[in-house]
Amino acid sequence: MSAACGCEHESAAPAGEEHEEAERPWWRDRGIMVPVLSGVAFLVGLILEWSGLEIPALVLFWAGLLLGASTFTPGAIRKLFKGKLGIGLLMTISAIGAVVLGYVEEAAALAFLYSIAEALEDKAMDRARGGLRALLKLVPETATVLQGGNAVQVQARELMVGQVMVVRPGERIATDGIVRSGRSSLDTSAITGESIPVEVQPGDVVSAGAINSAGALEVETTAAGTDNSLTTIVELVEKAQTEKGERARLADRIARPLVPGVLILAALVAIIGSLLGDPEVWITRALVVLVAASPCALAISVPLTVVAAIGAASKFGVIIKSGAVFERFGTVRHVAVDKTGTLTRNEPVVTAVLTTNGVTEVQALAWAAALERHSTHPLASAITAAASGTPAAADVTEQAGHGIDGTVDGSRITVGSPRWLDAGDLVERVATLEEQGMTVVIVHRDGSPVAAIGVRDELRPEVSDVVRTLTGQGVGVTMLTGDNARTARALAAQAGISAVRAELRPEDKATAIAELSKAGPVAMIGDGINDAPALASADVGIAMGATGSDAAIESADVAFTGHDLRLIPRAFDHARRGRRIINQNIILSLLIITALLPLALFGVLGLAAVVLVHEVAEVIVILNGLRAARTPRLES
Repeated sequence: MSAACGCEHESAAPAGEEHEEAERPWWRDRGIMVPVLSGVAFLVGLILEWSGLEIPALVLFWAGLLLGASTFTPGAIRKLFKGKLGIGLLMTISAIGAVVLGYVEEAAALAFLYSIAEALEDKAMDRARGGLRALLKLVPETATVLQGGNAVQVQARELMVGQVMVVRPGERIATDGIVRSGRSSLDTSAITGESIPVEVQPGDVVSAGAINSAGALEVETTAAGTDNSLTTIVELVEKAQTEKGERARLADRIARPLVPGVLILAALVAIIGSLLGDPEVWITRALVVLVAASPCALAISVPLTVVAAIGAASKFGVIIKSGAVFERFGTVRHVAVDKTGTLTRNEPVVTAVLTTNGVTEVQALAWAAALERHSTHPLASAITAAASGTPAAADVTEQAGHGIDGTVDGSRITVGSPRWLDAGDLVERVATLEEQGMTVVIVHRDGSPVAAIGVRDELRPEVSDVVRTLTGQGVGVTMLTGDNARTARALAAQAGISAVRAELRPEDKATAIAELSKAGPVAMIGDGINDAPALASADVGIAMGATGSDAAIESADVAFTGHDLRLIPRAFDHARRGRRIINQNIILSLLIITALLPLALFGVLGLAAVVLVHEVAEVIVILNGLRAARTPRLES
């Protein structure tokens, strides 16, 4: 819970306990069940009171009061001794005052409403970070190292700098290192978010968690098994989440000056009044002042509005993890967006085919597909999908990091990267394709270049409209990507995004977010493990696709259940509207307190009248808060 209410946890639970707590159903969670039981006791007490059974009703009111107060009063008292004041303390004193004046029912209502509001907020804010630890599952438990010329299997966590790992096709790299021998292509999508494999050769740097797709590699480790790029990502996320958890909520910031002010005022009324008049009258009046200043509407309306808004958001595919997040959501004026899988489909497709020497596009694709059907390379699937027919190929061999060759229709066909195969007369046109953000493969027939095939991960069709809508809302957009600058700039231009930061590592994205945040609240939108530190560092982290990376979803504050980017401006509209309602309720709550205080101070209103006004105010702010449950329409 928040610091201002005086109910936050004293210390963090161990990781294992934290994860267990997250998996526990709500009916087994004491933090939820105690307020629920408080509410049940209060409601049953009301029913019995209306039925004329006053004694049983009073017993239940006391039960509801004690149960509800037990969730915030101990924490408020502990914080009081540390010099910290909050709404929790004021609610405690208000409840005690109501009891002293004989209004146990009102005290029970205050305790229940405040405890359930805080419990819901607490549950949302304390969601487990256990899924973040799934990042480390990308590192295999064992690794193969060369010792005395022999390949020996060791525990990955025991790896030290300077050892030589043997990474066979299909295996994950256990820690960061440099390729010493071998060529291959690495699937780094889990680390960088990029769907296009990375070709590596001796001297190239490789990261923990990458999958070796083709040839065997010998990799000299540059990081220990317990201190590599993946563990760094985990640490960055956890640090950012801790810092974010310390940020105060809107209601808490208001409560900080309100609570001590009210307590001082009540004390002055009791002391000065007792010196100048009847002590009983002025002590009673001081207690009425406390009840009058009790921020009932404030404590209830904000969480209620947030819960209503969060529930409504979930109906159109936006999962908001906490009330504090929702309050920040409405303040965002800049969005940083990941490219691959967020702006793009994460599905490489053939987008261009260049040919020469009288070769048709159909022939070029067919020849290439005949070989690529024997490969597991992601580009291979894009080429085979584009071919209308696939002839048989014989004597197919694949050279890791280069390409593949074989015999098709009596001719020797070779398919590979421009770094391996000469583009011939197509070289200038190939450069143009690469400038357009495509990955190019060259096709040779009997040793001569006959075609070039461009593959690209295309933008989602709604991207440009979404960017225009966000710009119209006054929200700036920046693309953050681990892809090369040429590809990034080309796709950004298509999307209408002028601000681009490319070739970023996960920690670079987090740094970029920090820089953007200097100008105001920033949201980060991503879907991969590489986005986790940036998502956690942003004022609001948004994970695209609830079935995406576990790390991204755990690190984010908001998760979209789908990949329709039109949810972004829709979610912003919803959050801003909810924040306006929150502000309305806060203003109304403060106006009520401002009006009641002098009336209670000068004896114009007694406790019964003060309680009635509070109840009416609570109804008004509740009804206003429920307006946040309306869902915005999706622009077609």
